[in-house]
Amino acid sequence: MLKYSIRRILGMIPMLLLISIVVFTLAKLMPGDSFSGEIDPNNTNPEYIKDMREKLGYNDPIYVQYFRWISDFVQGDFGKSTRYKMPVSDVIGERLPNTIFLGLTSLLITYILAFFMGSYAGKKPNTIGDNLIGGLNYLGLAIPSFVAGVFAIYLFSFQLDIFPSNGSIDIGVTEGTIDYWLSRIHHVILPAVILGLLSTASYTQFLRNDIIENSRKDFVRTARAKGTKESKIYNVHILRNSIIPLITFLGFDIVSIISGAIITETIFTYPGLGQLFIQSVTTNDYPVLMTLTMMFSFLTLFGNLIADILYGVVDPRIRLE
Repeated sequence: MLKYSIRRILGMIPMLLLISIVVFTLAKLMPGDSFSGEIDPNNTNPEYIKDMREKLGYNDPIYVQYFRWISDFVQGDFGKSTRYKMPVSDVIGERLPNTIFLGLTSLLITYILAFFMGSYAGKKPNTIGDNLIGGLNYLGLAIPSFVAGVFAIYLFSFQLDIFPSNGSIDIGVTEGTIDYWLSRIHHVILPAVILGLLSTASYTQFLRNDIIENSRKDFVRTARAKGTKESKIYNVHILRNSIIPLITFLGFDIVSIISGAIITETIFTYPGLGQLFIQSVTTNDYPVLMTLTMMFSFLTLFGNLIADILYGVVDPRIRLE
């Protein structure tokens, strides 16, 4: 397992290098450049703009700019945000806790709902409860997250006034107090449910179908023939084997949560990395844009590694070499 993990981590290096070349090239091909966000609107002197471009190195050959950027990036210098006029690491550091909190809350809600609904539907197939859960799942799979987000804001924020429609915390609460955390939880529940809606529906159906399939396996019939209690058969032989594949999805959820947060955070005006990514695109804030893209790419590779490792851990039949 250790050798496999080290080999996979080392294999990420050339992949990330290739991704960095693509990201930098695409950023340079986009209209304008990061200097567009630094130009003083009161000073449009062509000589000033020319001098600044020369000073910032925008006139250097593209390969020189790339090696300068990637060398600074490897050393932890991600550049300066042209919109916020502060280091990119500080800008991302301010938003990262909100996205992590949103992601963890979404994962918690997703797995709890999927476990209870999937296990109930699988244990009692073709009943009214199973059909109701199936209908809700298909509805969750059919409705796009941005449509569900707008509808949730209209219903639960404007009509019922249960959850706030934007932000991550109430104004005036003191950080670290109970009211502070209650406010954060209150603000994160609605976007977390919308963010995990698709995964909840998928995992519920997957668990339900897997429970039904495992209940028909030979080892289950053998356990019943030996007189094993039905509760033990379900908990040990059926449910345990059905949960194994579900656990391995956790690695891929790292990617889906971050990518899904781009849409969800924008709809709910939730100050996280997803909203920051959209803002960096619309304002030509290329240092932030390239750093976030590299971060998302790393999380994709890391999530795939976690999924493979979890699969080998929870299923002893799998051996990672």
